Amino acid sequence: MPPTHPVGRPVVIELRQYTLRPGRRDELIELFDQEFVEPQEEAGMLVLGQFRDLDDPDRFVWLRGFRDMAARHRALTAFYDGPVWAKHGPQANATMIDSDDVLLLRPLSDEHGFTVSPTERRPAGAPAPDRFVCATVWSFAPGRHDGIALIRDGLLPLLRQTGPEPLAALTTETAHNTFPRLPVRAGENVAAVFTSYPDESTYRRHLADVQTHPVARDEILPRIERERTAAPRTLRLAPTGRSVMR
Repeated sequence: MPPTHPVGRPVVIELRQYTLRPGRRDELIELFDQEFVEPQEEAGMLVLGQFRDLDDPDRFVWLRGFRDMAARHRALTAFYDGPVWAKHGPQANATMIDSDDVLLLRPLSDEHGFTVSPTERRPAGAPAPDRFVCATVWSFAPGRHDGIALIRDGLLPLLRQTGPEPLAALTTETAHNTFPRLPVRAGENVAAVFTSYPDESTYRRHLADVQTHPVARDEILPRIERERTAAPRTLRLAPTGRSVMR
């Protein structure tokens, strides 16, 4: 029987944010895009996107997806015990100060996950696309679902009405991390929305349209603010040449 969720529509997603040694981000991106993309996918995962953080020249952000938690364990074991990581892993690790800022996520619903194809990936050495990607992450108290429901049922429809379709909307995957060699942030309860635009000015116009929409301004955003435990974090991202998220 074919899998319910092919790798091209993953239901377990890692959002990984790496703090790098000063001046070494381009070195890691070149190594990653040349050596790590296809081997990870051959091991059973999907490399969704690789990004430069526009607010931090020493931060690399990327996402990868898996069919389920069991497939994640198999794929990570195969890759990190395999020859590619043995050969190139030490060089990658040498660029990093911290690689443990990782959120384990899943789609808010079947309609809110990533739909991407590796066939859309450009070859190694391709120039970075002229796109702007935004990831906004809201944090809520553990066990509280009202804020996440407000984003799913209130904010997302308004985003669609006023601008482009979001790339994905995710929330915390609560399953136990079965690959402890790679830590994830425990005790989180987040919603993360990913959007893409031709440029940052288009994003800012869309953001202003949402913030001034009467339903958002008077109802949805104040209710989300009452539920959240911290100010939402916005990641301003520039895709690398091989990112299929763009």
